[in-house]
Amino acid sequence: MLLKEKIPFQFSQEKQQNQRIDLSSMPVQPPQLEVKTAHSMVQPGLSTVTVSVDSPSRHVPDIKPCTSSSPSPFKMKPGCLQERRGSNVSLTLDMNTLGSVETFSIAPTPRERISMEYLQFASRTLTRQQLREIVESSQYLEAEFTEIPMNFVNPKELNIPCHGTKNRYKTILPNPHSRVCLKPKSSDESLSSTYINANYIRGYGGEKKVHIATQGPMINTVNDFWQMVWQEDSPAIVMITKLKEKNEKCVLYWPEKRGIYGRVEVLVNCVDEWEHCTVRDLTLKHGGKCQSVKHYWYKSWPDHKTPDSAQPLLQLMLDVEETRQKSPGRGPVVVHCSAGIGRTGCFIATTIGCHQLKKEGLVDILSIVCQLRVDRGGMIQTSQQYGFVHHALSLYESRLSAETGQ
Repeated sequence: MLLKEKIPFQFSQEKQQNQRIDLSSMPVQPPQLEVKTAHSMVQPGLSTVTVSVDSPSRHVPDIKPCTSSSPSPFKMKPGCLQERRGSNVSLTLDMNTLGSVETFSIAPTPRERISMEYLQFASRTLTRQQLREIVESSQYLEAEFTEIPMNFVNPKELNIPCHGTKNRYKTILPNPHSRVCLKPKSSDESLSSTYINANYIRGYGGEKKVHIATQGPMINTVNDFWQMVWQEDSPAIVMITKLKEKNEKCVLYWPEKRGIYGRVEVLVNCVDEWEHCTVRDLTLKHGGKCQSVKHYWYKSWPDHKTPDSAQPLLQLMLDVEETRQKSPGRGPVVVHCSAGIGRTGCFIATTIGCHQLKKEGLVDILSIVCQLRVDRGGMIQTSQQYGFVHHALSLYESRLSAETGQ
């Protein structure tokens, strides 16, 4: 049965401090194409939800020109042998005055402002019955998914030297505001030594630093990865990728029995082979202290597809949550696939959705995905993955109904 609904979007300026776009769900005719060109974020020809955005009275930073009273470092001189073709002057740089140059603050574009407002306020709450129905409407879910801004990072936003060598994919970068920063080992270490492609991810109810989403370690970032796990006191690591799927997805970053990675020693105490997952009990040692970590390696996700059944991933999520609940006071659970946004996003979104279903009896998957993308751009990469999250939560809802008799 298809869930057929038309979704009105409207901001309320009278409630700026507690804004939220509420998309009331009701079984009506299939969503019709209705595009407001001023603010629509989908291309014509798709079924869409209409976004009506009243321009909020937000401060937009101005672009500041160089206002320093010191001499400008840019000087023009008459043409010479080093002239650029087509120009009758050449540009020279006075290095002695560079210290007085002020940095430019870049104002967000109107599209960027609208995208961030969508991510912060978009909402479509589903009752249990609506969740059961909507999983059958792949076309509607695809149209809704297309509306969600990706929020990828512009490389210019990361003012970190040589960070490119530490990124598995050059276009998948950590959003600066939630980026995990490694603590320098000494005062004379470079800024690049603090860089790792990872973000803190909020959990249910906006709880801070519940997860860390990161890329699959590379051969030159394995030490950084273990430094992060130790620094953040993570009780568990969730790996949702094979080492190779046509191309390398992740390097083997743990030892068979014992290994030393930078300043962190990793010991494998035992290995349990489950049907869809391998679980390792690890002990990390550093500076005379120890930490226990569980490593979950889920290997049943097919390449370039979603699993036929959500049951194994749902069970993995429940096992990881049990480990986290038994580790009060410890840090975020580290989750990675290859890029750290697709399968990683599915796992974390399912976790948050299960908490919401259990505590509230309803779920807002659209809002969950938007929250994830504020923290790390591109979380949940495809409409198929978006649909898979709905299927996983529908399966969890049926479990809850069986337990409570609803």
